Amino acid sequence: MATVVDLVRDRILSGAVEAGRPIRQDALAAELGVSKIPLREALARLEQEGLVRAEANRGFFVRALSASEAEEVYALRLKIEPDATAAAALSASEADREAAQAALGALERAIETQAADVGALNRAFHLALVRPAGRAVTSNIVAHLHVLSERYVRVHLAPSGRNERATQEHRELIAAWLARRAGIVSALTRDHIERTRDDLRRQLENGGESVVD
Repeated sequence: MATVVDLVRDRILSGAVEAGRPIRQDALAAELGVSKIPLREALARLEQEGLVRAEANRGFFVRALSASEAEEVYALRLKIEPDATAAAALSASEADREAAQAALGALERAIETQAADVGALNRAFHLALVRPAGRAVTSNIVAHLHVLSERYVRVHLAPSGRNERATQEHRELIAAWLARRAGIVSALTRDHIERTRDDLRRQLENGGESVVD
């Protein structure tokens, strides 16, 4: 069952809670069917995750997307994710391989139907390619980076044709992953992250540090 943290996080990542404005805690608590105490606890947790910020006497705000944060998040992904995905390809069990294929199938169906949970399913797919390595600390770091990058993924996929390109890159990546071709997996993961980062640079460069969603 989803926790209050999960529910609020999902709303932030989907853009349902607007960045740059105070979070209306009374309205959000009523929407979620919870009291303000667990909601405040959830917002404090999300502040630690880097999704919201607290201001004295003003409450919580969703952090705005920024070019500098995108650069930092994608630089960290590039340092960690290619090697982690390659290692997982070598150690994945049959159940892990089936789970990764199922995750990609769910993501592609969501893309086709323009479902609201595309970002979450994209995150689930990439984590399915990392977790079989059995590196708990690495997996947790990658998961956190994907939470931070999920709103950027939504911005990145907005232009026409991006979903098709991402789907093709995902298919090439999982084919190499299933074949346990670690070197190719690492290279494809790196290329996939770099292309997204480069697209975001172009999209965000005019907006600088401003909100882009």
